Amino acid sequence: MAKRPQMTPNPSVEKDCAKAAQAGYFYVGQTKEFIVPTISMFYGILILMYFYDNKKHNCPHIHAEYGECEATIAIDDGSILGGSLPSAKMKLVQAWIEIHREDLLANWKLAVSGEPVFKIDPLR
Repeated sequence: MAKRPQMTPNPSVEKDCAKAAQAGYFYVGQTKEFIVPTISMFYGILILMYFYDNKKHNCPHIHAEYGECEATIAIDDGSILGGSLPSAKMKLVQAWIEIHREDLLANWKLAVSGEPVFKIDPLR
């Protein structure tokens, strides 16, 4: 079970709080912990896309959470970059990625630039 990484404040975001709020950053208390936007939710699975998150994995990806489980999944091919989800839930996420790949890649370009991302339809 992977833990959600702690986001470190990005100086360029902190200089412009209005832009940060538009991009989905919300500060919690004095620790300046970031709450990341949920871009979709289906079957109890939360799909998140962190801002400025192009350093660790070096490829477009999403974060999926289900209960206490978390995984990082590549947008290009649905491969698991880290963490885990129950097998049935992972298959749902991978199917959803396949359906929405173009929208996800468009959101990725926005997110790595700190721009607001769009909600994407859930798996139905």
